[in-house]
Amino acid sequence: MLPRVLKRERETAKTARKERSKMEVQIKMDCPVPNLDERKIKLKAKRVLEDLGCRDKELSILFTDDEHMALLNRQYRKKEGATDVLSFSMQETLDGEDDTLLFETVMLGDVVISVDTASRDAKELGQSFEKTVDRLLIHGILHLVGYDHETSQKDSERMMDEEERLLAQL
Repeated sequence: MLPRVLKRERETAKTARKERSKMEVQIKMDCPVPNLDERKIKLKAKRVLEDLGCRDKELSILFTDDEHMALLNRQYRKKEGATDVLSFSMQETLDGEDDTLLFETVMLGDVVISVDTASRDAKELGQSFEKTVDRLLIHGILHLVGYDHETSQKDSERMMDEEERLLAQL
């Protein structure tokens, strides 16, 4: 017979597994992605979503090259050149209203990561490609849930702190 504490811990872990199973994470790789385990990326994305209270949300992740990323960056942000990560939210808010949802959907949104840029970033930062992808994935998800580092220094610091906290948990 298990002590009550261990039994409670097992029940909590079982509940967390059920909650993660409700989350849908889809991954598409438009280009070769070296040393990246799709199963691990899904698990990490689900952990981040769970931690952020998005237990019933769906997420899609696209890994692409700089050429495609530059096209998306130009089309949606009116900026030239590739970037490391882009986020496309499916959560519609009312214009001029803070966080007031026009409608709520199960689909949180899309995170697009440039494999080329991530590879260069990893080399420049002296870290593994996987860790760089983890950071970009977290950064993209944080944008989807409302974080924005471009609005103010305070918001930028808040987002950076949250990125570091979530990275430490992976």
